[in-house]
Amino acid sequence: MRAALRRLVARMHALERPRAPEPLPVTIGRRRVYVLPTPFGLFYGALVMAMVLGALNYNNNPALLLALLLGAAGLASLIATHLQLSGLRVEAVSAEPVAAGEPLQLRLALATADGRRRRGLRADLDEASDRAATGEDGRAEFTLALPPRRRGWLEPGRIRLSTPQPLGLARGWSRTWPRQPLLVYPRAEAHPPALPESGGQASHSRPHPLGDEPHQLRAYRAGDPPRTIAWKHSARRDSLVVREFERSQGLDVVLDWQALAPLPWERRIARLAAWVDQAERGGRRWRLRLPGQAELGPGRGPDHRHACLRALAVLPEG
Repeated sequence: MRAALRRLVARMHALERPRAPEPLPVTIGRRRVYVLPTPFGLFYGALVMAMVLGALNYNNNPALLLALLLGAAGLASLIATHLQLSGLRVEAVSAEPVAAGEPLQLRLALATADGRRRRGLRADLDEASDRAATGEDGRAEFTLALPPRRRGWLEPGRIRLSTPQPLGLARGWSRTWPRQPLLVYPRAEAHPPALPESGGQASHSRPHPLGDEPHQLRAYRAGDPPRTIAWKHSARRDSLVVREFERSQGLDVVLDWQALAPLPWERRIARLAAWVDQAERGGRRWRLRLPGQAELGPGRGPDHRHACLRALAVLPEG
């Protein structure tokens, strides 16, 4: 019976608008808001009906007036609950990429189209939920901690927005289904071997006063070491000039998919992800070679790391 009831509820939820992903921003219209009484609201309605029957039975006009006033307040609360959600605008859904297996912090940004403040708002997605209220500027933000997911693009699914305000007699809800895929990085190998050193090319060199190879000549500045002064060039120019040397910053690390051929498909992805993190932490430049894709790099820094992890994340499953 419980399984049948869950299937029935799931079918009813599938009939709610929207029935397909939609681009953002989107405004929640009145046709997308659903309102049903809460358990307290059902008790309240039964109590009002009992008061009405008692007042009619005993011909008690003050009691009948009180019951009608309470009933009118209950009906007005249904309209107020509907208005708490009607007119909300879902502006954006975003999340910083995380490795597979870590909770994804999804941020949902709302605004009001009419400037009215909304209180007691709640957002639910799977088992994650958060509460918020619109501020003076009419904006609110929810943060939903989604359970760990596998690598690749994640579709958020239908997010439920609800509120029991203003009196708790009814609960209004609406759903939004943003067409906004979120990226999940592959999980890095826990204890990877050292970075590969073979196959790389010399990386860029930086000017350094104590380097190994001459780089250029420049005017003397106070504090330059005497050993860097180019005396012959200084004599020809009648002014002191110094040699700037350069120091090699090491070799570019080449992370080659084909070099890990003995490993299973997902193990290769996990190891390459770990090596990308190692190279970034060590300040090394690296290249990433993946099947069917152009070589990424050489480079380093957050943007290059993101591009490499994104390429690993969207690889097809082996």
